[in-house]
Amino acid sequence: MRRRRRIVGVVSLAGAGLLGKSLSTKPGSPEFYGLTLGVAGTWTLGGLASGPVHRGWVQDRDQRLSRPVITPVLTGVVAFLVFYLCAVASRHVPVLDRAISSVLRYARVGSSRSVLLTTLVNGAAEEIFFRGALYAAVGKQHPVALSTAVYSLATTSTRNPALVLASAVMGALFGLQRQATGGIQAPMLTHLTWSTLMLRFLPPLFDNDVPTAAALR
Repeated sequence: MRRRRRIVGVVSLAGAGLLGKSLSTKPGSPEFYGLTLGVAGTWTLGGLASGPVHRGWVQDRDQRLSRPVITPVLTGVVAFLVFYLCAVASRHVPVLDRAISSVLRYARVGSSRSVLLTTLVNGAAEEIFFRGALYAAVGKQHPVALSTAVYSLATTSTRNPALVLASAVMGALFGLQRQATGGIQAPMLTHLTWSTLMLRFLPPLFDNDVPTAAALR
């Protein structure tokens, strides 16, 4: 446990630093893609190096165990709908409107496939580390609250209030899924579903505020 906690502590600092750096680069640039993949690699390698990471199980009415699939995906869809409605409301809150528009620059500029790939890779990597390694390292004392707090704290390196708020809400949801299933498969599927839908449907809502590639040259 001590070894896992040491690794988790070092990786948390390294990953947070790279995350903040990645969102200070030019959208669509090689530096952006390189750093975001570096963040994913840091979370993944650090999480796996710290010790075993379990997928988790759910039990049906007949007491049979199975891997969680359908419910996590549906949870991701519901989470997206809630966030979409909140995004609509945020258009009337200047600080959140600016923060979301700032993040969406990275979704609008460059290759859509590359953006989707880095988004999904980072989402999976975050679950391996935060709901896998970090959650296990915390122990039995308030693992959901503490893992969510560290997740949100790492996100503060982006200096974006919308991302920090989203990390607190979704981090708590992912943590509860980890607690309920005993593994990372459920939160990972929810995370990937939510991220994909956000990436697909949120940018058009902020089209007037998000610059094009030509405007950023």
